[in-house]
Amino acid sequence: MRKYFLRLALPAAIFSVLTGCYSMRPSNGGGQIKSITQERNINPADVLLPPGYTIEAVARDFTFPTAVAFDSQNRLHVLESGYSYGEVWTEPKLIRIDNNGTRTVVATGTRNGPWSGISYHDGNFYVAEGGTMEGGKILRIAPDGAIATLVDKLPTLGDHHTNGPVIRDGYVYFGLGTATNSGVVGVDNYKYGWLKREPRFHDIPCQDVVLSGLNFETPNVLKDSTTKATTGAYSPYNTTTYPGQIIKGSIPCSGAIMRVPVAGGKMELVAWGLRNPFGLAFSNDGRLYITENNYDVRGSRPVWGSGDVLWEIKEGMWYGWPDFSAGKPIRDDEEFAPPGQGQVKPILQRYPNQPPKPAAILGVHSSSIGFDFSRSSTFGFEGEAFVAQFGDMAPEVGKVLAPVGYKLVRVDVQNGVIRDFAVNKGKRNGPASWLESGGLERPVSAKFDPSGNTLYLVDFGVMKVTKAGSEPKPGSGVIWKITRK
Repeated sequence: MRKYFLRLALPAAIFSVLTGCYSMRPSNGGGQIKSITQERNINPADVLLPPGYTIEAVARDFTFPTAVAFDSQNRLHVLESGYSYGEVWTEPKLIRIDNNGTRTVVATGTRNGPWSGISYHDGNFYVAEGGTMEGGKILRIAPDGAIATLVDKLPTLGDHHTNGPVIRDGYVYFGLGTATNSGVVGVDNYKYGWLKREPRFHDIPCQDVVLSGLNFETPNVLKDSTTKATTGAYSPYNTTTYPGQIIKGSIPCSGAIMRVPVAGGKMELVAWGLRNPFGLAFSNDGRLYITENNYDVRGSRPVWGSGDVLWEIKEGMWYGWPDFSAGKPIRDDEEFAPPGQGQVKPILQRYPNQPPKPAAILGVHSSSIGFDFSRSSTFGFEGEAFVAQFGDMAPEVGKVLAPVGYKLVRVDVQNGVIRDFAVNKGKRNGPASWLESGGLERPVSAKFDPSGNTLYLVDFGVMKVTKAGSEPKPGSGVIWKITRK
């Protein structure tokens, strides 16, 4: 249940005691494991599904897999990202898995990952290249592995990357994440690595915005700790802002859904005001939905208790980032104030529109990302969204008292009801490495095959997380297959 429901139900004194207890207890996230040196154990029997469904591991030993797609011959293709948080670079790859299990590398990329998503359309693959080193790209990959760039120089050099893509009515739709957690460049971005490489990079609005003039002081990590940096919203590090200041919008921009013709051409803005729009999918009746990874408790402007969101996207709409969460303002609200810290203040003076209501609010820190819609009565739950939950990144992005995510959920987009579909067995929720079992680790995307009767779940693999950062384990990724008996 959302914390604001608890807040309404509890007297202030009791609520204060509960948050005080929360502050004193240590974090216990699913990535807070002792070691990842051992070989990953895989046992489908350790995964709980609804009656009548089965799961099997159809391929394993991938390094940072993020998505799958199927060609015109229904052959499975796996995307390896080539990059992981923790600033680990490998080679991005598109790998074909033939029916006999043979693996063929179709195409490889450069040090500009992650390759975060893929779609197949009219004989070609379309891949989102994250853009950590050169800016984001949308790539077209032919069956022979030839790569053409459809879009490049996208502003995704920061915390979040270029995601998607999905294709409909002659357009490629894709997401662009924000540079920062909540609109202000800070010490956390230096820790993430990109502020060292791109000291002038910052968030870019899609339309003109008017600032409140709120500035934040931090140690000047680009010089030395004895000096201070003062930074405002939508501005380079150590750049101040003032009340009423107008920041000009431009395309492409941060935190947005964009589209471009399949044949190439001018980019168009679909919607904006989204922190990290990772998963994109069209529903059975043709409506565009996205998953948004919401705020962390980090940086100059931490936000507490902000659940991930499943949105239906309306063209031209602003969805609230950086001053709203799931359609609710975060300003001066105890729900979003980190325990022991002041309430969050707005960084925009006025808003393009009132954000809409979300289709569903998912778990806080669940990292709900890649998803697909069921379209088969044979598989069941037609019209519902199957959402992969990568799992919390505590304590790096905020504290949790128990693991959050690490499973596959289904969402009824008509009423926002969320139910577990594939989850590890045990008295407690968590990844297999934390439970010491052979089940799911970090589900990163879900995709139905062309028939709609089989659901493939991409498992990124084992990742240890500490206050110092993330430690992903290469070669621990798995592709799971779920069918109905």
